[in-house]
Amino acid sequence: MSKTSNKEILFAQCDHPIKILQFGEGNFLRAFVGDVVDQLNQKTDYKGGIAVVQPIEKGLIELLEKQGGAYTLFLNGIVNGNQIQEKKLIQNIVKTVNPYADFSAYLELAKIPELEFICSNTTEAGIEYDAADQLNDIPQKTFPAKLTRLLWERFTHFKGDESSGLYILPCELINYNATSLKKIVLQYAHLWELDTEFINWIENANTFCNTLVDRIVPGYPKDNIELYKDQLDYDDALLVTAEPFFLWVIEGDEKLKTKLKVNQIDLDIKVVENLQSYRTQKVRILNGAHTALAPLSLLYGHETVSDIFTSSFTKNFLEESVRNEIAPTLEMDKHSLNQFTEAVFDRFKNPFIKHYLASIALNSISKFKVRVLPSLLAYQNKNGTLPPHLVFSFACLLQFYQGNWKGKKLPLQDDEKIIEELQNYWDKCTLDEFVEKVLSTKEFWDQDLTQVLELAKHLHIILKHFKTNDIESSFILYIQNL
Repeated sequence: MSKTSNKEILFAQCDHPIKILQFGEGNFLRAFVGDVVDQLNQKTDYKGGIAVVQPIEKGLIELLEKQGGAYTLFLNGIVNGNQIQEKKLIQNIVKTVNPYADFSAYLELAKIPELEFICSNTTEAGIEYDAADQLNDIPQKTFPAKLTRLLWERFTHFKGDESSGLYILPCELINYNATSLKKIVLQYAHLWELDTEFINWIENANTFCNTLVDRIVPGYPKDNIELYKDQLDYDDALLVTAEPFFLWVIEGDEKLKTKLKVNQIDLDIKVVENLQSYRTQKVRILNGAHTALAPLSLLYGHETVSDIFTSSFTKNFLEESVRNEIAPTLEMDKHSLNQFTEAVFDRFKNPFIKHYLASIALNSISKFKVRVLPSLLAYQNKNGTLPPHLVFSFACLLQFYQGNWKGKKLPLQDDEKIIEELQNYWDKCTLDEFVEKVLSTKEFWDQDLTQVLELAKHLHIILKHFKTNDIESSFILYIQNL
């Protein structure tokens, strides 16, 4: 079948009023915010369009313009044990602007009366302050400086009317993302000596909402692009793939909940007073399980996260670690915890995402400190005993940093100083000395772990088993002798 031209299908540009200003045109926002706005427009009376701003000099604005702001979203994964594959044509983008090419068009966005939201994803490094940025730069270098200039334009145009204030929802993956962004915006306001009335307008008319976003977005599937192209009767250079799982936790009020119509769409948007418990849940369960299982699974012989479910040993180890040792230490509603846990297992099984364990194992020492160690210590504090699965994962982590396993070189990637120090311990110490030195190195853990009752003893036992046994046999021997 011959393919329909872009002009006929993709140039059917959205004509809704612009209600969302989006800093960032990359895969994540198109698969995340784009999906939200699509559902709002399809399932409710929202009828809002997006204006996309390219936050850096090089980007995808020209491609978006060629496609009339439209693109295809493919959702592939497992939900409640069932394999899901669906696609939808997203047509929410009304306008695209590159401030490096047309700064006046960028400032005009500030004057849109219907504008309600500003969303962003400029990477974790995007929310930064640079005193070299000035009010009259065309454009400013940093995202917060560009945002401050835009807000100043809006304040001036609407003469400080409080009803012109906006909800600002940064999606950058840093804790307290909106709090950090607002702080820098106010820094620029002071640096540029803007009116006190403007500073008051920022404080009182605009709402900066901390957010937590969670959806894996592999993006453009270049490795098997023909498989996706064959499903379309038009050409799409910007098609994007993502998992079905979606979570957006936003610190906000009832007014925001009403604006986002959270009860009328299928996506999981939670508007809450404080999101920190949800962040802890994600870090401890999703990220923690990744970090706990990566060294163990690589030693076992797996390559990807989904491989974990091809072995009853690694599958059971993962499920028991999370269900019995991680989740019970979290002070959250048990039903919600269970739902999130089961969703994580579905996500790990996703056959459409090649999530390589070697990538997850990058910088494992610092990741273990933040993602797994708090669960291990919380379990011991709560139960008076050490969690066997997490302690075994700890031993696998230390074994992994030897760099070789049963004659095979391991994909070890970390700060050179950390690798050198650990391998020096391996080369020059007895097993007892090795465990003692590793646990007492505060630079690794921000504390002296030799003070954790029996942790050194348990790690020594497991590492000794590794000398003559494989991973599964070592775990069985360890559990039998507890």
